Amino acid sequence: MRRGQHRVIDISLILCTRDRCARLDATLASITRAVAAAPGLVVEVVIVDNGSTDATPARLAAWRADQSFPVVLLNEPRPGLSRARNRGLATARGRIVAMTDDDCVLHADHLAGLAACFAEVAGPAIIGGRILPGDPADLPVTVKLEDHPMIAAPRAFPGGFVMGANLAFTADVVTRIGPFDERFGAGAPFVAAEDTDFLFRALGQGIPVRYDPRFTVDHHHGRRDEATVARLLAGYSFGDGALYAKHRRDPRIRTAIGQDLRDLWLDIADPVPPCGGIHRFYLFRLRHKLAGFRAYWRTGRGHAPAGTRSDSREALKTASCQKNAKNVVDARSALP
Repeated sequence: MRRGQHRVIDISLILCTRDRCARLDATLASITRAVAAAPGLVVEVVIVDNGSTDATPARLAAWRADQSFPVVLLNEPRPGLSRARNRGLATARGRIVAMTDDDCVLHADHLAGLAACFAEVAGPAIIGGRILPGDPADLPVTVKLEDHPMIAAPRAFPGGFVMGANLAFTADVVTRIGPFDERFGAGAPFVAAEDTDFLFRALGQGIPVRYDPRFTVDHHHGRRDEATVARLLAGYSFGDGALYAKHRRDPRIRTAIGQDLRDLWLDIADPVPPCGGIHRFYLFRLRHKLAGFRAYWRTGRGHAPAGTRSDSREALKTASCQKNAKNVVDARSALP
């Protein structure tokens, strides 16, 4: 390659991390293996340190020095997963942008499988991959177990269909719909649902959303007690409720609310097996969605993040960040 000539990047893999130095090695090693297993692809890795206070920056710098592929290290000091992802998106150069979380381990054929999936689509597309439990001691949440491809219904609410821990899309998707809404997701006022909002906006623009198990991660989330799981599932529903309020004029939201109300009957007719000590799952979920909807209204009017394609009348004032919560929606799809 001549000096000054730019390589075409096939895949930009974005990894956001915060204060996980002690557990990063498995994730980083899996990225090295996955790149080595796809020699025909040009891959760059974009890592965003979301304000770590431990030895994460030094660990990342040492790992980068050992890699033969381009690694871009960025810093986003403002807490929030969506902010960190948007920082990575602004730098990524790949035709395909892939994302994973810092508690995930990529299978060796992950990048090769991802590229094969996108070779079969034309135009803008979003594809989510399989998420398997990383540790049998962890409770069965934040996983995606289906072993067959699926396509999201264009008019359906996409919560839980695919998940941010293993998500990829063509770069032109961001051009069409804008970046992640920084008011949603871990470390943000509405805790979760930033991936669902991204998918919802994409479907509204006619961009297909698919699931394909050919690229897989193992999720080492470490959640092993019921109280932690209950708080997690409450946060997901809270985020979905705020999302309902944001998009309340969209007829798809009215359909989703109607389904939530009909699902209350399932607590009697076909109850979800208890998880996190939750015995009336649909009532639990609706209650927290209502709380999220009210919270969106209470925060009042404001401005959406720069670049986000949303009606300013739907925006709200950015509030102080809340505790981190991992990004998975619709809990039932994660239950055995």
